[in-house]
Amino acid sequence: MFRSHMDAALSEARAAADRGEVPVGAVLTDPAGRVVAAAGNRTRELSDPTAHAEILTIRAACAAAGSERLPGHRLWVTLEPCPMCAAAISAARIAVLYYGAADPRMGGVAHGARVFDHPQCHHRPEVYEGIAAEPAAELLRHFFAARR
Repeated sequence: MFRSHMDAALSEARAAADRGEVPVGAVLTDPAGRVVAAAGNRTRELSDPTAHAEILTIRAACAAAGSERLPGHRLWVTLEPCPMCAAAISAARIAVLYYGAADPRMGGVAHGARVFDHPQCHHRPEVYEGIAAEPAAELLRHFFAARR
């Protein structure tokens, strides 16, 4: 039975915004559908440009699994992953990617680098875009409007 975890990812994104981070959240489920990791962006807090929600979630899940690969896992992200995160998703062998808002400027899945379409990409997850896209986009619009 299909169950969306985008609400939890949106909650992680809101928590990121409350910390002053770009509001992106991610949730990773195992093959049985259990949540194994969740995170929001922490690039500023950790002074780490790689501390995107997807990377933090993948790191936590891999550490818990004791493996660098997560076959059968599903990743829920509020924003289209950037090229760095798309490459990490591929390297971790995540089976399915669900994402909310498109990112025409910095995206790496449907826009820009299109990492999964690259001939050197060894693993291509199933991709479903536009899941709760409007609430995810609204979080981002509100966040950046407040900073202008």
